Amino acid sequence: MRITEHPILEFQRGEEVTFFFEGQELKGFEGETIAAALHAAGIKVLGHSPNMHRPRGLFCAIGNCSSCLMVVNGEPNIRICVEKLKPGMRVETQQGKGCLK
Repeated sequence: MRITEHPILEFQRGEEVTFFFEGQELKGFEGETIAAALHAAGIKVLGHSPNMHRPRGLFCAIGNCSSCLMVVNGEPNIRICVEKLKPGMRVETQQGKGCLK
């Protein structure tokens, strides 16, 4: 689910790294956004709306909205559309406003 060739853009991928989403081991490329790595792994639901609990996916992809807030390495409210992937990251779906443990 990745674009590998493009007529105008060149893709400079970092090293392939392992990270964890909801405890599941996944692969991505260091330096790409967490959202891109999740999307490439087939994960498109990033959370649920607070009132009606409908699934939410990537919306703005530039860090302006709150559709992609997740808990990363125990820290809530991380916008995964702009946060770069690093080896060993632990990413979890955020419930509500998020709280520190």
